[in-house]
Amino acid sequence: MTRTVAVDERWAAFHRWGPYALLAVGTLVAWSAADAIGMTTGERRASGALIGAAVVLQLWWNRAARTRPGPSPAGTCYYAVRWAIGFALTWLNPLFAFYAVVGYFGAQYLLPRRLCRAGLFATAVTLAGSQSGGLPPNGVMGWVLFGAILTVNSMLVALFAHFAALEEARSRARVETIAELERTNAALQQALDENAALHAQLLVQAREAGVADERRRLAAEIHDTLAQGLTGIIAQLQVVAAAPDPALGREHLDRALALARHSLGEARRSVHNLSPVALAEDGLPDALKKTVTEWGARTGVQARFTVTGTAEHLHDEVAATLLRIAQEALSNTARHAAADRVGVTLSYMGDEVTLDIRDDGRGFDPLTARECGPGGGFGLDGMRARAERIAGSLTVEAEPGHGTAVSARVPLVRHDR
Repeated sequence: MTRTVAVDERWAAFHRWGPYALLAVGTLVAWSAADAIGMTTGERRASGALIGAAVVLQLWWNRAARTRPGPSPAGTCYYAVRWAIGFALTWLNPLFAFYAVVGYFGAQYLLPRRLCRAGLFATAVTLAGSQSGGLPPNGVMGWVLFGAILTVNSMLVALFAHFAALEEARSRARVETIAELERTNAALQQALDENAALHAQLLVQAREAGVADERRRLAAEIHDTLAQGLTGIIAQLQVVAAAPDPALGREHLDRALALARHSLGEARRSVHNLSPVALAEDGLPDALKKTVTEWGARTGVQARFTVTGTAEHLHDEVAATLLRIAQEALSNTARHAAADRVGVTLSYMGDEVTLDIRDDGRGFDPLTARECGPGGGFGLDGMRARAERIAGSLTVEAEPGHGTAVSARVPLVRHDR
């Protein structure tokens, strides 16, 4: 693009100053050979007047061309008058053809397309007259020579016209390319502005989503830790209040105290987004086994824990999710199932881990299950959300009077070592 601009600037300089230079060369050569050619005094004076007219014409056009960059009536008039001056000077002295040759340059910028070939042909007539010995031709041989040279010049005219058409096509293509680039740049800038606005909007949405997700996490953690712990404490204190035996009351008070301490630790870890207390020192199988055993002792329900497959050291998030699902399922069983037996099975199966919690309680209809229990718990939807958060799934099989089975399937993601 820079090279094209430089070429255009050079052509513009030639069109502005070239006629002066060619006129000066033609005048110098013609006046030097005036005696040899036999110019009369009148012809000399006429040549001087025409030279002055050519200078005035060029001065006028250099000023007028600033507001007429393309073909126009003024440009046509300028070309015609300049050709007439060049023809007249060449008629007086053939060597003035140095000035007349300027008609070959810039015709496509001065003349409409329909007149461009005519202008070039008129210039060819002037040059053929100069090259054949002067105008008018002298005798039959002079006319024959003039015709032959005019034919050659006409071929040159066709060649110049072809080059002019190519130049015009190139200029038009350049203008269209620049316009297209401007439209593309405008569209690109608009797209960039829209992307910036969209990016800002996405940042706001991501921030809001992060806040909402953190709130849900804390709510779920509080539900799975504090709410369950408080429920267990209340149950133990109710037993104490109704127990006639001080030793039995003391045992349940100790259990309530242990639950309170456990809930406090869980609350602190939930706030700091740490793993559950049960996973602080033990792996998932041991933590589940302790959770099931303690839950059975606290509720009086026969509870059994089983591990199948080869145990793996799971990623903290996967282990915490499965433990929370087990705690929630056992809490729901204690509150709603009235079960006699509960079985919890942790299965390692290739690239996934399955946690099954089954009871023989009263069951329920999954289609009419409420999202939250009467106590404000998160229930099945909370467990399902936990599983889906780590690309897992949760299914529930239940029927009134025939117990409940909760199954969580999550990817087996090993602990980062």
